[in-house]
Amino acid sequence: MVRIIGITGGIASGKSTVTDFLRQQGYQVIDADQVVHELQEPGGQLYQALLSTFGSAILQEDGRLDRPKLGAMLFGDPELLAQSSQIQNQIIREELAGRRDLLAETEDFFFMDLPLLFELQYEDWFDQIWLVDVTKETQLSRLMTRNSLSQEEAEKRIAAQLSLQEKRKKADVLIENNGNLEDTLAQVDQLLKTERR
Repeated sequence: MVRIIGITGGIASGKSTVTDFLRQQGYQVIDADQVVHELQEPGGQLYQALLSTFGSAILQEDGRLDRPKLGAMLFGDPELLAQSSQIQNQIIREELAGRRDLLAETEDFFFMDLPLLFELQYEDWFDQIWLVDVTKETQLSRLMTRNSLSQEEAEKRIAAQLSLQEKRKKADVLIENNGNLEDTLAQVDQLLKTERR
């Protein structure tokens, strides 16, 4: 029986810290953001879809997607964001389902890291959902630092996702990530021990 655990959290909540640790422990993790990046490479399905929707204004000189420009454009216009999301989500869902099914042939226990797990209704894919949880203040300051954003820009991006408060109600397990790295990883380690009994 294959057991699949979904990992989610808000933007800048520390999901990649948790997934890096899981990989170091020898577990397979399908990373939705990584899959999206691959699909957005020139020639990829998402790249083609975005190009045909928004035109060459979203490209850098070398022909690759200008992610910061695209991000600023989408987060500044709710209609464009909705249109782009609809196009992208179908392509991403199909690709993720394919990778999940392939991994399920060789692994009996693995993880999928999906930032928008609840927003895009992926709940029924998983046996359990782990939420990497932080306070609003921690999330805001980490996002501003990580992406060099103003407070207003960071708040817009956080507001585009379901609030962590809502996510907490839906998750099976909370991994508290406000403190130091050791505390966070100790929680994950304990969860793994419980799971693998």
